[in-house]
Order: sequence, then structure tokens, then C-alpha cells
Amino acid sequence: MFALTFLGTSASVPSAERNHPALLVEAGNQRILVDCGEGTQRQLLRSGAGFRRLDRLLLTHGHFDHVLGIPGLFSTLRLRRSAEVMTIHGSQGTLEVIVRMLAGLWGERRAPVPLQLVELTAGEAIANGEFAINCFPVRHRDTDSFAFSFESPARRHLRPDRLAALGVPDGPVRKELADGKPVMLPDGTTIDPEEVLGPPEGRKKLAIVGDTETIDGLAEHVSDADVLVIEATFLDRDAAIARDYGHLTAREAATLAAVSNVKKLVLTHISGRYPDEEILAEAMAIFPNSRVAKDFDRIAV
Repeated sequence: MFALTFLGTSASVPSAERNHPALLVEAGNQRILVDCGEGTQRQLLRSGAGFRRLDRLLLTHGHFDHVLGIPGLFSTLRLRRSAEVMTIHGSQGTLEVIVRMLAGLWGERRAPVPLQLVELTAGEAIANGEFAINCFPVRHRDTDSFAFSFESPARRHLRPDRLAALGVPDGPVRKELADGKPVMLPDGTTIDPEEVLGPPEGRKKLAIVGDTETIDGLAEHVSDADVLVIEATFLDRDAAIARDYGHLTAREAATLAAVSNVKKLVLTHISGRYPDEEILAEAMAIFPNSRVAKDFDRIAV
């Protein structure tokens, strides 16, 4: 399962109700920050999430509304004497922005916390057995931007009826079968895992797409997601302006969800020029299971 806390849901101009973009994803025993707009550290406190076990940051791209919260967050972590290494994943261009920003504040090759920079390339970025994170490129103006999909593996549970019918005793042999290994019973009978395992179940997928100017090519990456989080900065009546600024309309975001067999659509990067109700209505006309995210919303996947 994945748990989401929306720390910032505004477009490039924040409002009294919406902070700059940031999303906390809890996956397994890890807490991962996707983007870190200005004021994110205060949003972490206001949400009750705090700073514990926060040691990984995924950046969609290097525009300032998505990264200006990093210096403040790092300063606070230094004052709290955090010894954990902060790992930042981003494209080459994004990491260059971060390096220049930190150098301007603390000097060349210096940071207030232990830091590791990992350049993203299309494909699997993180895998730890509990879940995997894949990244894929998106088009957003002059940036080299990435989006992310989080996936937990499907599980297969032992079938009690089959275990009883085959005379499999309690104990280590059942664990071996649950791990997909054949076992031999005391009477010499060999039991294959396929004889006692049920169908795969429990797979979860979360897709997160930051700023993007088109949905072309995204369906293959977000397909079958339980939740798709994606920007919806404009309404369809302003599609020409959306193209100029490299953003989507709510209609386009909903169209992507509809063609990708997504279960739930969550819209973010919300512009203050529109009431939430208009954004939601445009999306729901195409994809009914839509919602507009607000700061401090929590969603379980």
C-alpha cells in the first residue's frame, strides 16, 4: 500500500490555501518526497508528517516552484543534526539546478546535510523488494522532466483447503511453499507451490505526473494505475494558453485517465484563476472518478 499526503497543490503562483508543489509518498517503511516547493518544510509540520525518516527526494524537473523549498528543508535537517544521507533523484538538468542553488548558499560541492545525487534515466530508479519506482520522460517546455510510477508486487497466498487436502503440516514447509519453493513431505511426496498458491492479488500502482504539456506517450506508463496524480493547470477553454505555458487542461488529464484504465484521478498543480468546481466538472465529464487535491489531503492506495 502507498499513502499520499499532499503538501502543496498550487501552480507556479501559490495562494493562501495552496502551497507550492510537494507530495509525500509513504511506501513500505520509506517516506519519499516528490518535489519540494518553497515552504515545504512548514507543510510537513502542519500536516503532522514531520521530518522523521525523510531521506529521499524525487524531482520531476528543475523549475523553481518545484525545488525552492530544498535549502530551507536542508537547513532544518542540519539544525536537527540529522545524520541520514539525503538522496536526490533528478534528470541531469534538474540536478545541475540543485548543485548551482546549493553552491550559491553554502559553497561549491557543499551542503548542510550529507547528500547523494542520482541522475535519472528512463526505467527503474528504485527497487527494494517491497516496491519499485520507475521513471519516464515527459515534455514540459525547455526542461528534461520525469514522471514516476510506484508499484508494489502482487502477492499469492496459500490456500488452506489445498494444504489440508495434500496433508501439508504447519511449520517451515508452509513458509517454503509461500516463498515459491517446492517441498518434500515426510512420506516422500513432493508438493509444488502451484498446487497450493492462490491467484495473484494485492498489486498496487501509483502514477505521479508533474508538469507536462502533452499526454502523448503517457498511457503506456500510467496504465492500470490505482491512482493517477497529474497536473491540471488550465481549463479547456484556455487550451491555447496551456500550450504556451507547457501545461495540461483538466480535460486532457481526464482523457488520459479514461484511456489508461486508471481507477482514480487526482488533479493537482491548480491555478487560482479557476474555482475548483469548474476544474472538477470538466474532468468528471470525461472521467467520473476524479477529484481535485487540496493541501493536506491524504489518500491511501
